Amino acid sequence: MKNFDERNVYFDTLVNSSGLIWMSQNTNHATAHPHVTAAIAECVARGEFHLYAPPLGLEKLRQKITQDLGGEGLTTVVTDGGVSGLYHLCRSLLGPGDELLTTDPTWKWPLVFAKDAGARTVQIPIYDPSTGYKPTADLIEEHISERTKIVYLVDPNNPLGSTLNRTEWKAIVAVLKRRNVILIQDCTYREFAQDHFLASELYRENTITITSFSKWLGLAGLRVGALTGPADLVEKIAGGFPNSLGSSVLAQRAAIAGLEVKAEWFPPVLEEQRRNQKEIKKGVDQIEGLSIPIYPSNGNFLIIECEAAGVVPEALCAAYRKHDVLIRQGAYHSGRFGHRFVKVSTSVPADWADKFVRLLPEMISDSRKIGPVPNQF
Repeated sequence: MKNFDERNVYFDTLVNSSGLIWMSQNTNHATAHPHVTAAIAECVARGEFHLYAPPLGLEKLRQKITQDLGGEGLTTVVTDGGVSGLYHLCRSLLGPGDELLTTDPTWKWPLVFAKDAGARTVQIPIYDPSTGYKPTADLIEEHISERTKIVYLVDPNNPLGSTLNRTEWKAIVAVLKRRNVILIQDCTYREFAQDHFLASELYRENTITITSFSKWLGLAGLRVGALTGPADLVEKIAGGFPNSLGSSVLAQRAAIAGLEVKAEWFPPVLEEQRRNQKEIKKGVDQIEGLSIPIYPSNGNFLIIECEAAGVVPEALCAAYRKHDVLIRQGAYHSGRFGHRFVKVSTSVPADWADKFVRLLPEMISDSRKIGPVPNQF
């Protein structure tokens, strides 16, 4: 079986297995607000799924996203999840001889898209407590070149959960302005942050902000996200989107409804997520050799370092999988640092997090007895 088929079978098996505890993909498993489920049902009842959506998205949704990200001078394109926007940006703006500069660790798919466009990827190592596990202006200055076309920063970082403050962004933007480089700030996890700053406030003319409804609103399976930026920059890429016939009408109706009840619905979701982080840290602190280097995380996940405990991340994932708990191996995010950690999603019901903690001592012991494991994706 080819690797691409094996990957699909792997996820098909997971999706079709009942009773799994999903703590691997940063998905949000909070019960949806009735306003959101009603919007979905009404969309189906009206038969709107027969229709193509406007190519850039329903105007009501575009306006709400734009306003949420700073409003004046910006425009939004609704995409099939944040990943679709990233794909289009990389394929439209990059070519042979160009470079995409990002971090290590990071979310891996823009690296794939950039390479497919013929560009070179450069990664700044940030798995380092001396830099706060995040990029600095000096590190970017060290790694940027005359070929750098895009700087892609996931903020809050996935998988680390670190985030940049206004002062740090100001220094980074000064470097980017001198080079006239496009900045993509991937803000998929901004709603979970203790505090978050939008780089477009300092670099509006050359910043594209990526957002998603997969994580904070829990619509991962509906595939809806957006890219937002200055009209002149968005105009350069607006003609050839992969979803040129529009994103799912049903998904967009759900996203609109979610934004309408966000202030009411999301705070308890965030509170439970932070409670889960706290309980997991308590459990981790009880086991010699385990540690959580970034706490609290500004994302809906934690990384747990396990190298000092003599535990291979893939083996720990396999041990938990036997108990229907899914966590993710660090190698998904980094070939250089992935052997050090696993990532655990925390936007889940409290009893899921509690089961993870309850099993942890046994899983550490079991993982040390596991030999080579099948491919994990």
